[in-house]
Amino acid sequence: MVIGIMKVRLFSSDPQSLKDKRRLVRSLVERIKNRFNVSVAETGAHDSWNHCEIGIACVSNESAHADSMLAAVANYIESDGWLEITDYSTELIHIEQ
Repeated sequence: MVIGIMKVRLFSSDPQSLKDKRRLVRSLVERIKNRFNVSVAETGAHDSWNHCEIGIACVSNESAHADSMLAAVANYIESDGWLEITDYSTELIHIEQ
């Protein structure tokens, strides 16, 4: 079993308030969950209007599949238009049975 984990830090100049940012981030999180069937949560920068951090996790039976799923999620976020990825990191955890 392989668990893929990705942490993404994002920036947007669009939100004018925390309420506006939370609405946009919540929308992005739901769209990622529905499109890629992965676990997603806002994990940091909760009090910043322009920055956010999300964590994404997936489970697979192959490293290549988990890695390609996380790359597809990153490409989807970049193509969203209102967000810029400022930093991200991925990790694959192999669990032997």
